[in-house]
Amino acid sequence: MLIKYKKSFEKIAMGLLSFMPEEKEVKKLQSTIKEYETNEHWRLFLWKEEDILGLIGVRIDEDQKMIVQHISVTPSHRNQGIGKKMVSALKDQFSNDYLICANEKTENFVSQCDE
Repeated sequence: MLIKYKKSFEKIAMGLLSFMPEEKEVKKLQSTIKEYETNEHWRLFLWKEEDILGLIGVRIDEDQKMIVQHISVTPSHRNQGIGKKMVSALKDQFSNDYLICANEKTENFVSQCDE
């Protein structure tokens, strides 16, 4: 189930983001989380089954595109389709309002749109 990020999930979200190579450094992680918390165009969601297993972060641009910019799954739950489930849930929830696209880091999970 896709759930909206809230401050109480900060440590879990930072842990999941830290699995992404470009988000390894603590200052970068803190900056990214702060952006999700303060920028109205950035939204972060967590994937929960029994536990929180993944996250997906998007940026909404002026063309009503929802661009997936972060996607991460706990290492012990990878290759089980969780990334695809998160993208599918995002599409189910938001495709009436937004075109769901990938950026260069997430194009393995989501189709690429012209940016």
